Amino acid sequence: MNQWTREARYRPLSDLAPEVYQLMKEEVRTSPWRFSFHIQPPTGLLNDPNGFVYHNGTYHLFYQWFPLGPVHGLKYWYHMTSKDLVHWFDEGAALIPNDDPDSHGAYSGSGFIKNDQVHIMYTGNKRDAEWNRHTSQIVGHLRSDGRIEKHLPPAIPTVPDGYTEHFRDPKVFQHQDVWYCIIGAQRNDLTGCTVVYRSEDAEHWTWIGELDTRYDQFGYMWECPDYFELDGKGILLFSPQGIEPQGDRYQNIFQSGYLIGDPLNLPDVTFQHDDFVELDFGFDFYAPQTTLAADGRRILVGWMGLPDIAYPSDRFNWAHGLTLPRELTLENQQLRQKPVQELTALRKETLYAQELTLEHHIMPAQAETFELELSHLQLSSDQLELKVRASDQEETILRYEAETKRFTIDRSKSGAEVPAVEFGTSRSITLAEPLHTLRLFVDRSSIEVFLNDGEAVASSRIFPKSTSQGIVLTGDATAHLAIYTL
Repeated sequence: MNQWTREARYRPLSDLAPEVYQLMKEEVRTSPWRFSFHIQPPTGLLNDPNGFVYHNGTYHLFYQWFPLGPVHGLKYWYHMTSKDLVHWFDEGAALIPNDDPDSHGAYSGSGFIKNDQVHIMYTGNKRDAEWNRHTSQIVGHLRSDGRIEKHLPPAIPTVPDGYTEHFRDPKVFQHQDVWYCIIGAQRNDLTGCTVVYRSEDAEHWTWIGELDTRYDQFGYMWECPDYFELDGKGILLFSPQGIEPQGDRYQNIFQSGYLIGDPLNLPDVTFQHDDFVELDFGFDFYAPQTTLAADGRRILVGWMGLPDIAYPSDRFNWAHGLTLPRELTLENQQLRQKPVQELTALRKETLYAQELTLEHHIMPAQAETFELELSHLQLSSDQLELKVRASDQEETILRYEAETKRFTIDRSKSGAEVPAVEFGTSRSITLAEPLHTLRLFVDRSSIEVFLNDGEAVASSRIFPKSTSQGIVLTGDATAHLAIYTL
């Protein structure tokens, strides 16, 4: 990565000859570990999902994109659309960082519908001659040609007193015909929080204040806040940075989770809530964003990656993908996350589908990209183990211990190169109830695990050889097992 000087990171795509960029795209397209059914960048680096919104039969989903390499540099917004949350269409770069307030990147933000038109609000990132950061919040709208037109000057041009320039990622929502936005922030004492603005027209914004939570000393920055209401409860998602590990919790470099409580009594900025809960116990999950589907479901998509972590695909000039969309529901004061029902459309061939009496060991199928569903599980041994993408040298292990209700993902042998080994090679969670269902989506370089109808979820990147395709179950149990190629 030594070639990634400051100048190289902030070089615009327009500086590159079209034929050179086409060669780069072809190198990426033919490289190892490209996804089969996940959103991924055509070149370079993908990170936060942005502007996720549904309008007139179409889902719009953008993501942060640096086109020239697998590093964080001059960020664009890349645009994807879908009618069904399964099949996504490439609409190209929609938000171009070519104005003074976003001269050094169009950072994260959200989408909203106003006047029957998709609007966005995002953070403009600018650096001065001394390389000091200056952030502003900019509103724009999606034109018929697929580009975003910015409404300049910025709607919120400066950072309020008491906060550093780490002030970004506005999430816009409406309450009783008033627009609000919640922004991730860092106080001058280098602690993280969120702040709230209001507006009558979503163009001119007025400061309300800092959101009052019980977590006034919880990391040094809160990124990508998202507030919504579900079944009469108020839910705040955010990604705090700088949290120390505690047992099985907070094992990654940065975390993502939620607070659940009473709805915000807007324009009051106090929030009565329960404890912070992580959204995903896997290795690679960050910066989630939600939207409301036409039928009222709350849908979440996250970045399947983390900042400041190197991945094996980096050497092929691309990095990261987005998670599959998940439906959020509320049960026993906990968010449950299930794969959206539309994802059954991905199923191709049925490799296995029957009641299973497992006595120690079975290899029901081999596959590279697949969905596995284990249901009606009745375990008669102390442990159940599932190995996927397995060969003589490689395997990713999912292990459940019945006595402790502890579930573990071990990727120590998941490929020749395992990312972020300095943060450990296994992740565990203790379930509230015995394991009875397991649903698994495996792509060429990822695995997403849903336990007990969404009680716990884990997203992880793995980088095995394409020939590592074994699926192996070990234990004593009865269950219904189904495996589909995707």
